[in-house]
Amino acid sequence: MRVAVVMGSKSDLAKVEPAILILKEYGVKTDVRCLSAHRANNELAEFVNECNNNGTEVIIAAAGMAAALPGVVAAQTVLPVIGVPISGSVFDGMDALLSIVQMPTGIPVATVAVNGSKNAAYLALQIIAVKNVELKDKLLELRNKMTKENLLANEEVSNKY
Repeated sequence: MRVAVVMGSKSDLAKVEPAILILKEYGVKTDVRCLSAHRANNELAEFVNECNNNGTEVIIAAAGMAAALPGVVAAQTVLPVIGVPISGSVFDGMDALLSIVQMPTGIPVATVAVNGSKNAAYLALQIIAVKNVELKDKLLELRNKMTKENLLANEEVSNKY
């Protein structure tokens, strides 16, 4: 199991790190890079080429503002790419969100919520779990745990009122 995580700026790390920690918690080899689509385009292309040839199963790409990174990555691979729009501009991440979801036909980027790196990690795990029964079972256990926690909260709220 291998996932690449790439962000456009070091300032994105605090918002991307939760995804990295989740992937590692599930035993996924995680290659992490900070490569701007605009400032390090050659190095980004080299990294995507590595991903295409080293067993990477999913790429998570996080970027803010113009957020070209996920689209540039997707243009260079047929691996699933998950885009994470990052807030930080005067538009509070909406600019990044709109940039990432508006990909041309044939170059898709799955997109999660602004600053939604945790869901990007879980989506990557679900993609891998299509062919990994052990991981699928772990994710089902997590879902069951979340259901139990929610039902307990429901009981507490219902009893209070």
